[in-house]
Formats: sequence, C-alpha cells, structure tokens
Amino acid sequence: MNYIQHKSEESLEDYLETILILSRRLAVVRSIDVATELDYSKPSVSIAVKNLKNRGYITVSEEGYLHLTKEGLLIAESVYERHTLLTEWLVHLGVDPGTAARDACKMEHDITPESYEAMKRCILTILGRD
Repeated sequence: MNYIQHKSEESLEDYLETILILSRRLAVVRSIDVATELDYSKPSVSIAVKNLKNRGYITVSEEGYLHLTKEGLLIAESVYERHTLLTEWLVHLGVDPGTAARDACKMEHDITPESYEAMKRCILTILGRD
C-alpha cells in the first residue's frame, strides 16, 4: 500500500471511529456533527460521507442521519478499542493524557493485528485486567 492509500485508509478509520463515538453521545449523528467533532470543513466531510456510503460502511437516512453498517461498525469498534487501550497504556506510563490520545491515534492505524494482540495481552496484564 502506498502512502496516499495508507492515509486514505487512516482517514476512513478516523471517520468511522468518530461516527461510533458520536452515536454513543448523541441521539442521531449528522455530517455537521462529524465536521464539528473533527474540526473539518463541511465539504470535506461531505466527500468522506459519500465515500463511506459507496464502500458500504455507512447508510444515510433521508433526514441525513449517519448509521454504521455491520462492516462499518466492526472497523469502528476495532479502531476505537485500539485507541482506547493504547491511550490508557500511555497514560499509565506517565504520558500526559492529551499527548497520549494524539499518539494513540497515530499508532492505532499503523500497528498490525498480530502486534496489537500481543501488545494488548501485555498491556492488560500490566493494567491488572488479564
């Protein structure tokens, strides 16, 4: 995968994760909510929503509400789990929570499933949740 494809997949994962997080906070999720949360322009989010819909990761109701499909939900939950666990681990190591969250966001996209599962086992042991 080249750099542009990688960045595109990373962006896709960020959008799906954001829709998941917003759906846990809000009764309905709209494109404007995603734009506000990510501090992105409305046109950028509109293009991303169209892309996510075309790839089968979300549906958009007539009212403009965004809903994750099964496949979109699986990706979003996986990314969110990695983000949450990596953030918690970095904070446990003494990293400032804001820095930990930003670093976890970078790490969550680049780690292979095999390496993540190995780290997860180790982290959960360290955190006393094995």
